[in-house]
Order: sequence, then structure tokens, then C-alpha cells
Amino acid sequence: MKKTMSLLSIGLMCLVGTYALGGTARQDTVKRLQSSVDVLQAIMATPDKGIPEEVLSNAKCIVVVPDLIKGGFIFGGKHGRGVASCRTAEGWSAPALVSVGGGSWGLQIGVEGVDLVMLVMSEKGFQHLLSSKFELTGEGLVAAGPVGRHASAGTDWKMNTEMLTYSRSKGAFAGLTLEGAVVQQDDDSTRAIYGKHMMFRNILSGQASTPKSADAFLKAVSEAGQQAKIAEANENKK
Repeated sequence: MKKTMSLLSIGLMCLVGTYALGGTARQDTVKRLQSSVDVLQAIMATPDKGIPEEVLSNAKCIVVVPDLIKGGFIFGGKHGRGVASCRTAEGWSAPALVSVGGGSWGLQIGVEGVDLVMLVMSEKGFQHLLSSKFELTGEGLVAAGPVGRHASAGTDWKMNTEMLTYSRSKGAFAGLTLEGAVVQQDDDSTRAIYGKHMMFRNILSGQASTPKSADAFLKAVSEAGQQAKIAEANENKK
């Protein structure tokens, strides 16, 4: 009898622990979604110091990683968790949860948290993102994006670059080089927000419904894209 009660107690403790862990993962994911909304609103609020309108309006996907942590001494590293959405025939897709990690080599002292924004600009880049895990390496795959209200005439981002990356620190956006970083699906956060495992490709292709907790993020993505397209159209009329 005592042995049976002990086993029941252990089972109950494990069950409670599982629910607590699930609750924490969900809370962290919801917080990440809200932080990503803040980053997107900052993009819209600082057009002269942010991502050019024609770049944003032509992006196939947007990935936001709030509080990407960089740090170390001599050997550095990057790690963060973010949210991605891609354009579909019906609008922007439901959010897919991602993680970004990778090493760097150089003289680095201290720790700095920056917001990372990645824009997928080509079909090839879109297919890389759908693969659920890929490394940001290779010529033409990723580059630091141009900054300002408009992309300068001399840039070749439309033709040659699959992805453009930006960092935001102290309210200002700047091009960011992320050579060697690995982007992949965040399985734990996906389960926490969707309640089950979801294929990355299915989510970003528009085959998943948006969870209510992600409504604000999807609205912010849509507003940023729409505002950029309107601004680009007005500029072309001049």
C-alpha cells in the first residue's frame, strides 16, 4: 500500500511539474510575441532611421528575434528566440517560432542584447526558411540590410541577396552581419503556443490558424507591410 501511494505521489509530482513547465513555456512565448510587436512598431515609428520602405514592402517573410544575446570575451556567441511570418495568398501566415544560435570569433567584451530582424527577400531564401533548419552562410544568402527611408540606388539587394538582417539597439536600426548563425524551428515554443507539434513548413505556408495569443503580432506584421507598400507607392508617384 505504501509503495502504491509513493508511486502515485511521484506520478502526481511529475504531472504537476509538467504543467508548470508547460505554463512557463507558454508564458515565455506569449511574452516573446509581445516583444516582437514592440520591435515591429519601432520599425514603423522610425522610417528615417529604420528599414527602407521598399525593402520591407518586398519582403516575403519577416523574422523578429527580440533580445538576441551577444557576449563573451575572445570567443563570442549569439542566441535568441523569435517569431516568423511569411506572405501567403490570403495574407500573412500564422507565426512560426524560431531559435537563432551560432558562434563568432573576435575580440568581444561584455554582453549586449539587441533586437534582430531578418527579412527574406527571395523564393530561394523562403525555401531555406521552410527547411526548419539552415545556416546563414554562403555567398548571396545573407547580408546586412540598408538603412533609411529608402534603399539607395546603388544597392543590389533586389537581385542578389536572399536575406537581409538588421539589429536594433537603443532605438536605432543598423545592418547586422550574422554569418554562421543557425536558424531553426523552436519545437518547445511551438508546442506551447499551438498545443501540439506543428510542421514549420505548414505554418509558414498558411496551413495553420493563428492562435489568439498571436493576434497582436500578426496585426503588427500586416500593418508594417501595408504601411511600407503605401509609402513606396506614394514615393513612386513623385
